[in-house]
Amino acid sequence: MSEPTHPRRCIVLAVDVERYSPRTNLGQYRAQQLFREVMDETVAGIGLDRQSWTTQQSGDGELAILPADTSELTVVADFVPALDRILRDRNSSLLPEAKVRLRVAIHQGLVHMTGANGYPGEAIVEVCRLLDSDPLRQALVAFPHASVGLIVSRSIFHDVVRHGYRGLRPERFAQVKVQVKELLTDAWIFVPDEDASALAGKQPPPAADQPPPSKPPTPAAATSAAAATYQISGVTTHGPAVFGPGGTAIGTANGPWHGTADR
Repeated sequence: MSEPTHPRRCIVLAVDVERYSPRTNLGQYRAQQLFREVMDETVAGIGLDRQSWTTQQSGDGELAILPADTSELTVVADFVPALDRILRDRNSSLLPEAKVRLRVAIHQGLVHMTGANGYPGEAIVEVCRLLDSDPLRQALVAFPHASVGLIVSRSIFHDVVRHGYRGLRPERFAQVKVQVKELLTDAWIFVPDEDASALAGKQPPPAADQPPPSKPPTPAAATSAAAATYQISGVTTHGPAVFGPGGTAIGTANGPWHGTADR
């Protein structure tokens, strides 16, 4: 077994097509084609070399490891707005069922580039978990006319976004809690041309089959359920009772007993 090479620090990017699997075979084919064309055009348009990216394709998206000298600022501030602009333009001439919307996750960290079956590294695991998180999916639901939803990790937000470089507006990012499998972390969501900050702190709606919370009994119901008190031969009983073999039922079908002696 060969020894692992030293990992290198790099930006990792994960992209996924929303609602890919419900499409027909032909619809999936065309979505893949549009995805690849839009990605190539976007990367070239912001001055990056797409051929230098190490990518792992997944049919409905890709995982990309960018060269070590790639600027985080370029990826965060330029890539997503350009991707959104180009995708909006391409979608404008398509039928609703053919339109493509993308989820994007950006993180950074150490990655081994010579794994036997992929690219080992916590940064790879985290960016994939962020991409698959409920808050990011809900962002595209909350903004149905958006073309791209972005989620960035804690380190990306604190190193790049919060400083407001190159027109970034940190107040338009929503801080959310992400819990996917073993990952539990804070992350920030951005939707181009939308104020995603309204998403911060929102909880997902209850499941459709979840029963409504039970209501406390009303005073009338509580009163009717209370046991009546009966007294006979100096004995007090709370609720229905029968005295003696073959005795008379008190407080049941024969009605309440108001006397002071046995029947």
